[in-house]
Amino acid sequence: MQPAYTFKQRMTLAIVPRIASLLIAALGLTLRYRDVPEPGATIGWETQPPLIYAFWHRCLLACAWRFRKDRVAILISRSFDGELIARTVERLGFIAVRGSSSRDGTPGLRNLYRAYLDGHYCAITADGPRGPNMVAKPGVTQLAKLADTTVSAFYLHPERAWQLRSWDRFLIPKPFSRVTIAWSRPTPAIESEVQAALDRTVALAEHRSTQQK
Repeated sequence: MQPAYTFKQRMTLAIVPRIASLLIAALGLTLRYRDVPEPGATIGWETQPPLIYAFWHRCLLACAWRFRKDRVAILISRSFDGELIARTVERLGFIAVRGSSSRDGTPGLRNLYRAYLDGHYCAITADGPRGPNMVAKPGVTQLAKLADTTVSAFYLHPERAWQLRSWDRFLIPKPFSRVTIAWSRPTPAIESEVQAALDRTVALAEHRSTQQK
């Protein structure tokens, strides 16, 4: 059910996603991306969908531009903030699947599973929508078990970025930064394995980024 929004919220939803998508595009055009797969991993778009990916909430902004043309289905909460994000990423070419991996996780995961069956890449912020930061929740493994498949992880690390004081330590890449994308090999649908894969991508991306300085 669509929540009832106040007049102020409706105006915000009508204006902010348009501006935000333009700002993301303006920033994204200045960024340089490079992919770094760990041994045994394949870069995401070099494999055919459907596939399930896990990533951390803090790198959403860098993801928004890099994966804009891949018709990625992404799980986004039904909150007002989630609606802002959904309308913004839809303008960039993503498929916003409504729900979350917490309160209404069951219908949210079912909807994402339908997107998987329709042949899309499916991505979940493993620590979203409210954290704790960089601690994987069970949503991604539940989806993978439902689909009877594995999970791959990725992490985007900007060499230069502003870090917000939010729960996720959200990263805003600075213009003209290089962004390293680390990819994990496929891992079983086990929480500890997914956490380990995510941790490896963070370490790999940060290490390679440091080497380039």
